[in-house]
Amino acid sequence: MIQASLFHRLAAIVLVLLALVAAPQLRAQDIPDAPRYGDDRIAAELLADGVPVAGTQWMLALHFVPSGPEWHGYWSNPGDAGQGMTLQLNLPEGWSMGEPLYPVPQRLVQQAGDIRLMNHIYKGAYTVLVPIAVPEDAPVFAVAPQIAGFAEYLACTDIICVPQDAALQTDPRSSASGDFARWRAEVAPLLDAKARFALTPETLRLAVPLPESVGLADPHLFVAEDRLVSYAEPQRFYRDGDRLVIEIPLRDGERDLPERVTGILAFGESAGVRFEAFAGDVPISGELISAPVGVATPPLWTLLLAALAGGLILNIMPCVFPILAIKALSLAKAGTSELQARRDGTAYTLGVVLACVALGGLMLALRAAGEQVGWAFQLQSPGVVVGLLVLATVITLNFAGSFELPSLSFTRSGEPASAFSTGLLAAFVATPCTGPFMAAALGAALLLPPLPALLLFAMLGLGLALPFLVLGWVPTLRDKLPRPGPWMETFRKAMAIPMGLTALALVWLTSRLGGQGFALVALVLLFGIVAAVLVVGRLQRAGKMAWPAFGLIAAPFLIFGAFALPSSLENRVDRPLQSILDAQAFSASALAEARASGRPVFVWFTADWCITCKVNEQVAIEREATKAAFEEAGVVAMVGDWTLRDEEITRFLTQQGVAGVPLYLWYEPGKDAEQLPQVLTPDMLIERARRDRLQPTRK
Repeated sequence: MIQASLFHRLAAIVLVLLALVAAPQLRAQDIPDAPRYGDDRIAAELLADGVPVAGTQWMLALHFVPSGPEWHGYWSNPGDAGQGMTLQLNLPEGWSMGEPLYPVPQRLVQQAGDIRLMNHIYKGAYTVLVPIAVPEDAPVFAVAPQIAGFAEYLACTDIICVPQDAALQTDPRSSASGDFARWRAEVAPLLDAKARFALTPETLRLAVPLPESVGLADPHLFVAEDRLVSYAEPQRFYRDGDRLVIEIPLRDGERDLPERVTGILAFGESAGVRFEAFAGDVPISGELISAPVGVATPPLWTLLLAALAGGLILNIMPCVFPILAIKALSLAKAGTSELQARRDGTAYTLGVVLACVALGGLMLALRAAGEQVGWAFQLQSPGVVVGLLVLATVITLNFAGSFELPSLSFTRSGEPASAFSTGLLAAFVATPCTGPFMAAALGAALLLPPLPALLLFAMLGLGLALPFLVLGWVPTLRDKLPRPGPWMETFRKAMAIPMGLTALALVWLTSRLGGQGFALVALVLLFGIVAAVLVVGRLQRAGKMAWPAFGLIAAPFLIFGAFALPSSLENRVDRPLQSILDAQAFSASALAEARASGRPVFVWFTADWCITCKVNEQVAIEREATKAAFEEAGVVAMVGDWTLRDEEITRFLTQQGVAGVPLYLWYEPGKDAEQLPQVLTPDMLIERARRDRLQPTRK
């Protein structure tokens, strides 16, 4: 039905426009005495605001009233289909009519198959104000002069369009008519400060001055110039202090290139401002503040599936797999009942989901409070990484059989508290890892309302917990696990190796975050805790009370760490870049300059704590073959290091619709960014550089 309505309407509009074009063109002095079509669908009335005064502006109003709720009129630029109003007035000599002033229009989007149209319309009664410049030598009027005019416009429903015209005349017997105070309030006010615009081969970019205190609910920019932008394509809005940066795709085919751009910036219910923009620099900066209006965003169920798949993939990461494997094999132990296995699986899942929702909720809350944070933001804190280092070391010793921690045992089954704690731990240590499917889901979480966003984080946790949950609830799969035996103890000790390597990686990360002095203090703290844990293990094997001894040994080291760690922390903001590609440090200005050079640009965003990032760098980026291909194609390489908090990088990541790293962007000369996959193959960048080398350089 939608498809039929859309094509019927298009056909009607074409016929109407042909009729209007074929009609003789009217001159101001040749206003018809009678209309050709009438105004029975949308009635028009011409009203005056009091009497004119010499040397001032006198306001007239065209008040439109549809005959029924199904009819609508159009803004000055009707959009993809329709017709704007044309108005002629018989004014006294020397008087002039200004640009008609419209209220904030509404959007009407229709789609049939691959065809998507957007029209700029008015539902219900609306009023267009017409300013009249009264000359200095105008006489003094006791009553308003009678002004005649003629208006042509279009009235449409969702199915048909009907041309309308009306012979207009003010009523000289009335010194004031109409609700001009309300109509003036409905007109979008003009911004005092001028906006700026810039054109790329694919996008109109505008910088509109708008105080940061102005709320923006469902923003949309209506461009008055015809044959310039694609009305139905998504628009992106970025907040850069007291400035709004807007990106709108240009229309396909021929387009008119204006000297200025005007229109209405709409935000909220019938609220908006008029603007006038002239060519100038538009910054590549700001925080994405709104989901693109009109974009066909993936349905929530597809994002939920992506989050579920992303969580599943995390189970094979080196920091998660040992925990899952040991916990799963605990279900194979003799004496584990059906009820115990199900309790274990459910408790583990609750722990994982709760941790993911808590981390995601904290991230969203911090962002709502104005903090520039993303996924795995906690790993940008050196103190948190020291805590993870201690935890990974303790887990390594536990796997090696050095001690047992009653409240957090990876090898016992049937104890919900133990499984719940293990789930919390698994989710927390998985945050440095990202993989396929996760980027779209976590990026959407930044733009969705709180409840759907938290649901995405919960689904990520469910995917992470799903293998153990299935083992706990499906006896057939549990029966396929290897039978208990001495080999399980050997396997457990073998899993201490990847956990130990994780601990070593965290030592390196600690030095990268806080400096060598900070890492040395962390190692002293770690030494004390390891010594205390080893004493606990010996006392446990002797059957003696162990944990008071842990407190006595570890307490001095913990006190030392509490004071020494903050004082030894170095400022690592200006860390030297290490790349064989001779990469520049990312900044919005550096990126703009690189893109203006007319050369291809490759930008990657990484962090020392991001395992996926480091694997991609070794596999595809930090290679001599990649360096040679980049040099041959003249590629500008740029890297954004997100190891420590960087608000500019966080804002840019948000603009790209992602919540964290890695992110890989390729800019062809004169084109917008192409986002590459999160997992790079060895020759992907080499082939991309060769492809650009074969294309002519555009400047």
